[in-house]
Order: sequence, then structure tokens, then C-alpha cells
Amino acid sequence: MLAGMLFRQSKTLPAEAHKGINAWIIYLALPAVSFKYLPSIQWSSDLLLPIISPIVVWLGAWCWIHIYARRSGLDKASEGGLKLVAGLSNTSFLGFPLVAAYFGEANLGIAVICDQVTFTLLSTAGLLVAINSSQKEELSVGLILKKVVRFPPFLGCVGALVLPRFVDLAMLSPLFERLAGTVGPLALFSIGLQLRVKGWRNQIRPVSTVLFYKLLIAPVLVTLFFMALGIKGITAQVTLFEAAMPTLVSSGIVAEYYHLNPDLANLVIGVGIVISFITTFLWWLFLKGCF
Repeated sequence: MLAGMLFRQSKTLPAEAHKGINAWIIYLALPAVSFKYLPSIQWSSDLLLPIISPIVVWLGAWCWIHIYARRSGLDKASEGGLKLVAGLSNTSFLGFPLVAAYFGEANLGIAVICDQVTFTLLSTAGLLVAINSSQKEELSVGLILKKVVRFPPFLGCVGALVLPRFVDLAMLSPLFERLAGTVGPLALFSIGLQLRVKGWRNQIRPVSTVLFYKLLIAPVLVTLFFMALGIKGITAQVTLFEAAMPTLVSSGIVAEYYHLNPDLANLVIGVGIVISFITTFLWWLFLKGCF
């Protein structure tokens, strides 16, 4: 990530170089992660946890920002943008490298499930919020389905779950392993190229409100939910760790497309990523000691 920041400051690369890197990650590396890890997952009731957790985070964010917007007189577009950046976790670009670092690559399959649910939320509930907040285009079931089925990581996830039942993909395992191995370094490098924190002092109230929820309250909600059910173990740890991630970078892209105060949304994303390297470490310590 530091390398990406240095390249951006030195203007060694074109201004939109991150788009090419993101295309590699989205179209090749993330589907390869699914093919590498999902076929070997031992499915059990525990895997409902990474499905439920992103939904809990999203619902909590919707309520949190709705209350904040009413009290602060926030305009509709800004409210919609903050709901996006508060309710969706960076489960892949940042989540995958950190899960691999703290819990080992063998547990990336759990993170993949979290990521697919998070993307589905972005493509359905997130898109609904974005369109309702901007009125840029008419909402339809067909539009939502088109967004979902055209997303390469989603197609990779479905393919990784279905194809091994009919075709032996063992000979492609080395290819999947090498492609999947590019996610961590390239994702962090891309984040460094895009990272912006300038102007945070002028927006400290909304930024701190969102990040207080995203980095603290959201994982606390999931933790309390799991504790109430008496759930522990590595699946719960990885799921909670993913809930503690900062904002999904793609939510800023959606906020920009629908004109939902993108400057504020991207500021939340940038500041959140920086702070999250400390908060995720603290959450890891908590999880190792209590779960």
C-alpha cells in the first residue's frame, strides 16, 4: 500500500492506473480465489455465519445513518452515500490479505463467502439505496439481476461450487494458486494508488460518525449476536474479523456514479483504511483471546 502511495505521489504511473490493476483483480484473481478455496470447504451449519454477518452489518448501518441524518439535517444524497460506506465491508481487497496474514490462507474460503454476500448486498440493497437517493435511473428487478450475474467474482463463486461436481479441475490448481496469490499485493497496491485523506478535518463529524460504526459498532453487533448463540471457533473468528474491515472500495464508485456526495464517501474510505490497520489488529487480539 505504501508503494502505491509513493507511485501516486511521484506520478510515475498514469492517474487511472489503478483501474487496470482492479480489472486484473476482479476478472482474474478473485474468481481464482473461489476456484482455489471453495471446492475444498467442508460445508456445515457454521458457514451460515459468514452469510448472516454482512446482513447484520448492513441493517445496523442503515439504522445508524438514518438516525444521524435526521438529527444533523443531512441531505438525501449524502445520507444515501453514507449508508453505502457504513454498511459494506472491504472483505476482498483488504480483507483477503489481512485474513491470510492473521489466520492463514487456509481460511480464505470463509472470507470468500463473506465477500460474495457483501457484493450481493451492494448489488441489491445497496443499489436500491443509491437509486432511491439519486433518482438517476429507474429501479427494476432486471437491472439488479443484470448487475449481479455480470460480476466476475460472483460468476467465479458459482462456477467454483458447481463445476467440480462434473469436471476434474485438479490440473488447473497451479494456475488458480498463482492467480489467487496476486490478490493480496495487487489489492493493497491499488488501494495505495487511490488513497485520499485530504480535507478530513472539514468533514470530521460525518467521517467519525461513519467510522465509529464501521470499525467498532458493526463488529460489536456481530460479536453480540454470536455470543448470544454461543458460537465460537475459527469460522466465527474470520467472520467477525471481516465485519471489522473498513469500507468496501466499490461503494465509493457507486456513490460517485449516482452523485451521492462522492467526496465525502471517498474520504470515509481513505481515512477508514488507514485507521483499520490498527483497529483490525486490536480485533484480532480480542478474537484470539475470546473466541
